[in-house]
Amino acid sequence: MAMRRLFAITFLSTLALTAQVQPPPAPWRGAGPTPCVGSDGGIFQCPPAARVIAVRAGRMFNSKTGQMLSKQVIVLNGDRISDVGPDGQVKIPVGAQVIDLSQATVLPGLIDAHTHMFNQRGAKGTTEASMLIAVQNAQADLRAGFTTARDMSSHGNGYADIAMRDAINQGRIDGPRYQVSGRGIVWGAAPPDPKNPDNPLASTVVRSVDEARAAVRDHVAHGVDWIKLFPTGAYSFDAAGQAHYVVTYPMPVLQALIDETHRLGKKAACHVLGGEGQ
Repeated sequence: MAMRRLFAITFLSTLALTAQVQPPPAPWRGAGPTPCVGSDGGIFQCPPAARVIAVRAGRMFNSKTGQMLSKQVIVLNGDRISDVGPDGQVKIPVGAQVIDLSQATVLPGLIDAHTHMFNQRGAKGTTEASMLIAVQNAQADLRAGFTTARDMSSHGNGYADIAMRDAINQGRIDGPRYQVSGRGIVWGAAPPDPKNPDNPLASTVVRSVDEARAAVRDHVAHGVDWIKLFPTGAYSFDAAGQAHYVVTYPMPVLQALIDETHRLGKKAACHVLGGEGQ
């Protein structure tokens, strides 16, 4: 069953509607079918109801065994695969939509475990432009076959990745199953400068164990799926190809970050090249 849940047909948009959307109060007097109401109170077209689809795959790659199988049938019920196997052994439900890919190869949905949908804004960047670029990147990932993506910080865009994840889950925009980490948490070796305060949209800067724990709690309160940490930085390579880098957090601070993350039921992902930082 685990393998079946991993499979996804890349031309299908994500149908994971984890957020609850409600129809407006009846009777609907507008044109067209009754719409849904989002968390902000705005009205939009309801996501399509779950349906049964059968795919005839000429070839299907089984990523658990490394085999390329021929003449397979995949039955999808909503956004889950309910059955998969050789043609003739898998029964296609009556009334199911049948998609013929008998001349094509079907792959499991790919997982992008470390990506950044948002670009750095730059001096003249705007919130609106950053979000449009991120949405375009997420949809390009989906159409390239990545049905799950883990975004490892919003690159100076605050918690905008959470808003995009929620929009995907509500069916407002197409995108992969999307896990996000918000701003990320970095070490500040120097004391704060009143004349140059920390950017509230960039990574949260911590300078003590207490600040580290508070930063994790703040991220979780905003709704992140992961806590993004940076144990090393300032990478460079010498002429011999040897990697050089700087270790950032003091060990008690790193331990506090990890402990608080786990205490709150989350996991941490790290920006690290190797060596002592790893």
